[in-house]
Amino acid sequence: MSATDKAYKTARRLRRDLSLPEKLLWVRLRNSSVRFRRQHPVGRYVIDFYCPATKLAIEVDGFAHETGDRPNRDEARTAWLASHGIEVIRIAAKDVLSDPDSIAEALIRLCAAPLHHSAAPSGPPPQPSAREEL
Repeated sequence: MSATDKAYKTARRLRRDLSLPEKLLWVRLRNSSVRFRRQHPVGRYVIDFYCPATKLAIEVDGFAHETGDRPNRDEARTAWLASHGIEVIRIAAKDVLSDPDSIAEALIRLCAAPLHHSAAPSGPPPQPSAREEL
């Protein structure tokens, strides 16, 4: 998925200026067995953390995400990402600040063993024939 030039520039700036919750989480995610990207540009958006293997976007939301038109903008952003096959989970910044280790461990477990599995390409498993049942 490509991104706009503005999103690339914004992502570069945001990588240099991570918020404290983002820094705490990145320190724990960066050396895990699961690959994560920080401040990853997608379309016109920049995702706080992204796991390409599971197409999971992780957004660390501070208090500002609860005020003004931010909830509506966040909802539109989530819908756009979902329409491009990217699932979004949101984590409150206060939760990251209070226990960054647990949050990081949970994210690593989630991405290492994702809950969503693609359907079997051949459909449901074959039923035993009458001959096999005998």
